[in-house]
Parts: sequence; structure tokens; C-alpha cells
Amino acid sequence: MNRNAIVIVALAAIGMLVAGKYAARQSSSTAAVTASAAQGAMAPGFVLASIDGRNVRLTDFHGKVVVLNFWATWCPPCKTEIPGFIELQRRYGPLGLEIGGITMDDGAEHKVAAIAKAAGNMGINYTVLLGNDRVAEIYGVPGLPTTIFIGRDGRIISEVYGPISLEDAERHIRGVIN
Repeated sequence: MNRNAIVIVALAAIGMLVAGKYAARQSSSTAAVTASAAQGAMAPGFVLASIDGRNVRLTDFHGKVVVLNFWATWCPPCKTEIPGFIELQRRYGPLGLEIGGITMDDGAEHKVAAIAKAAGNMGINYTVLLGNDRVAEIYGVPGLPTTIFIGRDGRIISEVYGPISLEDAERHIRGVIN
């Protein structure tokens, strides 16, 4: 009987490890900065609705340093990095920083009120956009959170997969914001 219990526990543990590995790919808990093939390329254009009903284009931010943060209201690591983005927007917005929080909540276009309420409760002071699979695909978003840094010239500076601290995010923009 004990032998059967050990086998069952071992199989359950293996199943949990496999599931955990899959979940880690979908929502990484550690930031990993990469030098992807997209680095240095022109950032792909998009048109997305904002939570206040405007259509926002990437070109609307021309001449600014842009931080695109792919997140979701259900994603705990995403929510932990939002205070850092709020602070970045406060500090560097007057110097030409524009943060776009692209929510990847399923059916976001039907959940605008709930997303707007969550953004308000978190004190988000930057543009929140309703993302979709297409924009995630063109930016190569492997999971949430993902952050893309774009220079004033529209070229991708860097990408971070997983949560990023205020200090690390600041390092990504410091050289291009001035």
C-alpha cells in the first residue's frame, strides 16, 4: 500500500513540475533581458483602442521614448511591476517618455469597464490599451509580463521577458531619454 502511495505522489509531483514549467513560460517570475533579433529594428506599428475609447497608434508617440508593457489584470507579476511604471511616467513623462500598458486580458474589448476600474484602483497614470493576439504576435510576446523599450527614432532598444524593477526599467531608458 505504501508503495502505491509513493508512486501516486511521484506522478503527481512530476505532473506539477510539467505544469509549473508551462506556467513559467506563460508568466515568468524573473526578468530576463534579451538581445533579440528585433533589437535595433523599427518597432511594428499598431492601432489599439484605449480604455477611454480613443484609437491610439504607435505613431502618435513619434519622437518620444516608448515603453510598451504587455500585462493582464489576472497576472500577479504584472501587477507588481506597475508601481514602477507609474513612477517612471511621473519622473520621465515631462522629458518625453510615453508608457503604453497593453492589456492582454481575454476578451479585453468586452471588459473595458473592469480593466478601467482595475487601472484606476492601481493608480495607473499612463495610457492603457486593449491588446489582442495580433499585436502580441508582431512583438513576439512569449508570455506576461513582457516589456518593449523603443527609442525616439522608433527602433526597439531592448525587450524584457518577466517582471522588471523600477531600477532596471530606468536603466533601459536612461541613455535615450536625455
